[in-house]
Amino acid sequence: MGKTLFDKIWDSHVVRQVEDGPTQLYIDRLYCHEVTTPQAFDTLRDKGLKAFRPTKIFAMPDHNTPSDQQEVINDPIGRKQVETLEANCKEFGITYFGMGSKDNGIIHVVGPEKALSLPGMTIICGDSHTSTHGAVGALAMGVGTSEVAEVLASQCILQTKPKTMRINIEGKLQKGVTAKDVALYIMAQMTTGGATGYAVEYAGSTIRNMSMEGRLTLSNLSIEMGSRAGMIAPDEKTFDYLKGREYAPKGEAWDEAVAEWKELRSDDDAVFDKEVNYRAEDIEPRITYGTNPGAGIAINECVPALESIAEEERDGFMAGLRYMQFQPGEKLEGHAVDYVFLGACTNGRIEDFRAFASVVKGRKKHPDVVAWLVPGSQLVRRQILEEGIDKVLEEAGFELRLPSCSSCLAMNPDKVPAGKLCVSTSNRNFVGRQGPGSRTVLASPLTVAASAITGKITDPREFL
Repeated sequence: MGKTLFDKIWDSHVVRQVEDGPTQLYIDRLYCHEVTTPQAFDTLRDKGLKAFRPTKIFAMPDHNTPSDQQEVINDPIGRKQVETLEANCKEFGITYFGMGSKDNGIIHVVGPEKALSLPGMTIICGDSHTSTHGAVGALAMGVGTSEVAEVLASQCILQTKPKTMRINIEGKLQKGVTAKDVALYIMAQMTTGGATGYAVEYAGSTIRNMSMEGRLTLSNLSIEMGSRAGMIAPDEKTFDYLKGREYAPKGEAWDEAVAEWKELRSDDDAVFDKEVNYRAEDIEPRITYGTNPGAGIAINECVPALESIAEEERDGFMAGLRYMQFQPGEKLEGHAVDYVFLGACTNGRIEDFRAFASVVKGRKKHPDVVAWLVPGSQLVRRQILEEGIDKVLEEAGFELRLPSCSSCLAMNPDKVPAGKLCVSTSNRNFVGRQGPGSRTVLASPLTVAASAITGKITDPREFL
């Protein structure tokens, strides 16, 4: 029986199998940010240990980084977290991309764009959206602080091997449908727990035709279905995306690497623990209506009627609607919008800003809408300036901000006020995620752009 892509990477990194226990897995790359790592470094310090392989570790602040200026972090807790990360990296000899430096950004944007994340790698970070890096054909998993300490100390981790799932999507996406819509559609079909215990591989013609930025968005949201990882087999698009980037192999080493990477695909006779199939033509631009990413609908649909919800799920369904100030059966298209957010490790890449600009070009931002447009890295910001996208945004009444996690989560100044509604490209719409009492509708960059122009939730196909 053939092997899946997941099995090939997992098996090649096994150091030791503990009898009736977990697997000791070698880790090629550890990423650290300021929120989940202080205790991990303290663990090493307490035990008198050094970082085992510091050249395999890269760190940068992103969660607490302000997007309006990057001279100072005014919040004392956030400032302390960032200062502690920098001091720990200096003490343990770890490469650190500091706030405001040319290499800084959201760690899940910077990793792939610098080719620090490569096909066949095992990648770990103390952050749930580490699954993003699986888009390059890697096995990337978010872990807890104690597991970060394991990798710091040994470059290995103890993990229980997950089951495997393949999600096949065939066909051509409709006009105005993006990778974000695909991810929101899958989550609505499978629910936020539908992939719990699985490592997911995305496959099919729709995925093969997807850009690398789109694949990164899709892999990023894998965790929102409960999956352990999201992966896409590397192909020529992957190789073209990585070639020539800062940390990619060079010369003969590149040719040798590509030859190995071409073998990183699921064998034709590989058997998955579960397979799921979807059709691209069934997917329309999506929005969420509740307080989890799986509570979503096509933008031209209505919120489900209460009678359509399973009886045991009705209390949670109604609690989410009460928080969002929506009603069962209500149509959300046309609902007034207060804030929009373009960015996050989900949609903070150059393709996302190109898409946003394609909608707002020649138009004006609605005067009642507050807009935060935040690149995912300094490199993305430079690309925006080089391509003149910043001028398009400025003429339409938008301000380009500095790289940061920004309004993805309420850990920096970009907080949505209580009761205000934000249409956001971020990854989570949990209660208070963008600020205490804030209300979040998840959507694609195209939908966010259309809504910013009209001041209401708007189907982007009206502008395409």
